[in-house]
Amino acid sequence: MPLGAGGEIDRGLPSAERRQESGVARPRPGISDMLAGESKAFVSKLSPYLPHELIGGSIPHIPGTEDEAIWNAASQACGTEKVHFTYSVEDKKIWYLACPSAVLASNPDSWCPLAAALPGNSEYWDKETVYLYEQEGIASALRWDPETGRMQVFLGAARTILPRIQSMDANFVSVNPEVAEIVPWKNRNLRTEKLSRATARTLMFSGLAVALVAGLLLVFSFISVNMVERNLGKVKMATDKASTDLMVNAYNAMQSDTIKHMVRIQEILDSLAKVDGTLVRYEVKGGQVEWEALLPPAFAQEYGTVQQGLEKDGRVRVKATR
Repeated sequence: MPLGAGGEIDRGLPSAERRQESGVARPRPGISDMLAGESKAFVSKLSPYLPHELIGGSIPHIPGTEDEAIWNAASQACGTEKVHFTYSVEDKKIWYLACPSAVLASNPDSWCPLAAALPGNSEYWDKETVYLYEQEGIASALRWDPETGRMQVFLGAARTILPRIQSMDANFVSVNPEVAEIVPWKNRNLRTEKLSRATARTLMFSGLAVALVAGLLLVFSFISVNMVERNLGKVKMATDKASTDLMVNAYNAMQSDTIKHMVRIQEILDSLAKVDGTLVRYEVKGGQVEWEALLPPAFAQEYGTVQQGLEKDGRVRVKATR
């Protein structure tokens, strides 16, 4: 059983107990992988690999901006925008590890076991402990400076790093990748491209669905128009009756007694002119004609009822009806 400084027992062992309780957590395809149609190609079994260019640090935690903030810090530290990073959040800080993407050229489907020792992850105990991982002659150590509280990452040949770390007055934990929960790398560019593919695929299937619904509606409309039996007999009869009634009403509206009354007035005027009479009123009330004229008294009785009194010109007013 490995010992730490002062002969203390290595506390990396309890991670095996956690594995027996819950098992090793492995990455699973996310919504973006499913939308992009890449869930079957998703690699969940990652191999442990220690990059030979590894950096680490901490930045203030602003909720919702974790990926952007870490990418910005890691890009400046690595001198390139193409970086892989992983992080955890604790004590209002983001603790992260990062490396240039080119370092993982020969190990694309891998993860860094040292990331399991970041605060909040499966192998983390406390900030007084030094976390070690060795692979193929390269060793790395993760520790927190007791004076400043800053996270430090040591990386180099095992023969030089291990004696230096073991000389520190601290407890040591060796990270075991077989029992630690896997913490996958993140890459901003790859995630952006995956979201683009997911968006394009979603739009394509949405367009196909809309086209399919439109086609079904057209087929249904065609069947309805050509195969549904329509009874238009009653409609035709009602239309013909309405047309006939409209023609009759129009004919009746055009019938007028104006010409008949004009002829009658002219007859009265001709008759009055022979006896020196004057037509002063001609009125039609509900089909009844009533007119008045001024006539000499000698001819008044022949035209109608004589009204009492003489007019100023010596004639009398005669009122007649028809």
